[in-house]
Amino acid sequence: MPSYKAPVEDVLFLLRDVFQIDRYNNLPSFAEATPDVIEAILGEAAKLCEEVLQPLNLSGDREGCVRQSERDVTTPKGFKEAFKAYAEGGWIGLPVDPEYGGQGLPHTLAIAVNEFVASANMAFGMYPGLTSGALAALLVHGSDEQKQLFAPKMTEGRWAGTMNLTEPHCGTDLGLLKTKAVPNDDGSYSITGQKIFISAGEHDLTENIIHLVLARIEGAPAGVKGISLFIVPKVNVNPDGSLAQPNGVTCGSIEHKMGIHGNSTCVMNYDGAKGYLLGEANRGLNAMFVMMNHARLGVSVQGLAQSEVAYQNAAAYAKDRLQGRSISGVKNPDKPADPIIVHPDIRRNLLEIKAFNEAARALVLWTAMRSDIGHHSDDPKAHAAAEDYLGLMTPVLKGVLTDVGFDNTVKAQQVLGGHGYVGEWGMEQFVRDARIAMIYEGANGIQALDLVGRKLPKDGGRAIMTFFNEVTQFAKENENDEALKPFIAPLQNATGHLQQATMWFMQNGMAKPDNAGAGSYDYMHLFGLVALAYMWAQIAKTAIAKRSAGNGVSEKMDAKLLTGKFFMERMLPESSVRLARITSGADTMMSVPAEMF
Repeated sequence: MPSYKAPVEDVLFLLRDVFQIDRYNNLPSFAEATPDVIEAILGEAAKLCEEVLQPLNLSGDREGCVRQSERDVTTPKGFKEAFKAYAEGGWIGLPVDPEYGGQGLPHTLAIAVNEFVASANMAFGMYPGLTSGALAALLVHGSDEQKQLFAPKMTEGRWAGTMNLTEPHCGTDLGLLKTKAVPNDDGSYSITGQKIFISAGEHDLTENIIHLVLARIEGAPAGVKGISLFIVPKVNVNPDGSLAQPNGVTCGSIEHKMGIHGNSTCVMNYDGAKGYLLGEANRGLNAMFVMMNHARLGVSVQGLAQSEVAYQNAAAYAKDRLQGRSISGVKNPDKPADPIIVHPDIRRNLLEIKAFNEAARALVLWTAMRSDIGHHSDDPKAHAAAEDYLGLMTPVLKGVLTDVGFDNTVKAQQVLGGHGYVGEWGMEQFVRDARIAMIYEGANGIQALDLVGRKLPKDGGRAIMTFFNEVTQFAKENENDEALKPFIAPLQNATGHLQQATMWFMQNGMAKPDNAGAGSYDYMHLFGLVALAYMWAQIAKTAIAKRSAGNGVSEKMDAKLLTGKFFMERMLPESSVRLARITSGADTMMSVPAEMF
């Protein structure tokens, strides 16, 4: 049976020591996040995930969700009780404004908790995760009346939330959307259409589900400029917040999927369902993008989370499994064989995963902190800088962390050999569950195109230039530190590769867009390598300082430095390969006739 232990100590190290979160206690929400509060929250989240959610992961995968009728989908055994514990613990409301029943803490803490939840039980975590995303969109774009009516019960976990974008003929190209909205005399709308791939679309965990649905108002412009967003409850809601009659929204079927079996992925049918406009008419994508960006960060965390839990189980197996002898000499003479951890290729697999996990966790928290700082600061420049950074990093996080996260589950599975292919060990579930993260919330090829086609040139390249300036300044300030040279020199080299690739797109992508399209995926991963290396350089600087200070942490800091050094030596050199692919252009791939495929 697989196991999981939340990396509380590593998160505390990053927040307290590397990023020094206490520097921001002058900002709203950060003031309440004292060191004791942070440690208590992470400790309690770890306990919930390890003792309640993780034991349901394997059984939930095997049992799956069952559609009893168009209004009744049952979740796996134990999920209702677990969701009740999650909701009553206040976890959905961790970053929500106290006005709506939340705790008003930094979103950064919620992101850290989300990693624990997704490692313990990814399918379960999608139910509160989607509720949080819908809540975020509601609180940004909803009217005061809508927020007061829906937000408190969603924060409390009595009501859940979803996002409804995709239609049978309409995935990435939302301009093809057909779901229609007809105005009613009372100011509401009648919503008619079908949505597919709706995670948590129907379930038995809450008394109501608040669907956020993209639809086109009759007479609206064609394409994406005519799309609006609507609040469509599963059960209609009276003005006093009590439940009325069922709405015209039903579950047509649930998908039989490769993974995340414990989450109900539904075909949702809207037949004159009563809906309420959220935000402005014909500007629904603006409102939905709040939820989509929230969800994309959540999905990037899923990639990291599956990589982490797979690593933990593979490392434990490698230290316990006896097979063969070390090629450099017997390491365990009292037993018939050595543990497989002695073999270099096993160590390569494990260290590649470990080095990624620790830097990816840092990058996620670093990005979340930037978002929090910008959101809570009253300085317009700080807010704009945070928005720039978040916009630039979201496709990188989503694309790179889910791609590499999936690859890492496969590496971890390989460490277990035949046992990794057998269900009871849990590894094959990690592989199956991780696979969806590369697809939903915008397939990773789309993330790469968004990065190169939209985020790089936005505002004259302001965001990417700010990133370059930050990294190069950090490197310059520390390049004469002898202890940091194994980190700074490789970081500077890889940053140079990213700068060259960026310049190449400027010179070759505008006149010939296929060059940008052909190189976008490699650029996204090149960017990810540099961002992860930047995290490792910051971690290394902190680890060296803490080791020098003593306090009994030398062994742990040595482990950090060795892991980071492995990343710099064995993983970061991939930046040169990515650059070579980018600068090869699109001519060859685009000259191949379609008939040859």
